Amino acid sequence: MTKIHVNGRDYEVAAEADTPLLWVLRDTLGLTGTKYGCGIAQCGACTVMIDGQATRSCQVPLDSIGASDIRTIDAIEQDGVGRKVVEAWVADQVPQCGYCQSGQVMAATALLKQNPKPSDADIADAMTNLCRCGTYNRIAAAIRRAARA
Repeated sequence: MTKIHVNGRDYEVAAEADTPLLWVLRDTLGLTGTKYGCGIAQCGACTVMIDGQATRSCQVPLDSIGASDIRTIDAIEQDGVGRKVVEAWVADQVPQCGYCQSGQVMAATALLKQNPKPSDADIADAMTNLCRCGTYNRIAAAIRRAARA
């Protein structure tokens, strides 16, 4: 059994040490808001925050987590910054298909928690998640809106 701390709760997880965090979240804990995209940490659909850092969970083995604080999209509105990001996403109608959006929101929340007033260059540097629908301009606009809120 491995202990992990997710969305403010402690869990004991029975999984192999090398199981990617993504699958522990989805299959073991039932937190299906975090999505599988590519499995090689390129697309960002699986982004969660680990100790406040946007992290691609598909490449994080369970045994590397230790006592880290893991936050997922499933509880992002409990965070004041996360709530502002979600409100901005809705106001700016960011999603089209929506598949990548949980990872996008997590990356944007991590950015704004580290840099509450990011420049356009800061946004471009931090938002490396892929969006097949090409909503990058709306994503950046929503981040700017959340930063003003």
